[in-house]
Amino acid sequence: MKVNAQSMSKRTPNDRAAAARERIARIRAELAAIEVVCSGTLLKRMKTCGSPGCRCATDPDARHGPYYEWGHMKAGKLLHRLVSPPQAEALRLSIANYRKVKKLLRAWEAETERLIDAEHPRSS
Repeated sequence: MKVNAQSMSKRTPNDRAAAARERIARIRAELAAIEVVCSGTLLKRMKTCGSPGCRCATDPDARHGPYYEWGHMKAGKLLHRLVSPPQAEALRLSIANYRKVKKLLRAWEAETERLIDAEHPRSS
């Protein structure tokens, strides 16, 4: 929704506050629908086993895997952990949700600023 400067000037502070409250309500509803969140990165790796007689040593398409590795910060340290394919799928959803939550929180913050400006104008 694009709003030009002219239409913004015609809206009253109460209108702007009500619109910000409506947008905040939509953001909160989206957040409430999210069940699982998890930060980090999920990697899918194919590996060579190191056995000279194995096809994986010479043929990249014959590498073993996939193996899934989840990297995330815990207590200020980067941790990596191997996870099973079902765990990887759950993590994929959780990481996507985490990123969505961060985006929604930034939007909520912006709407809160608009609400504060509408309800409490700056003194000249």
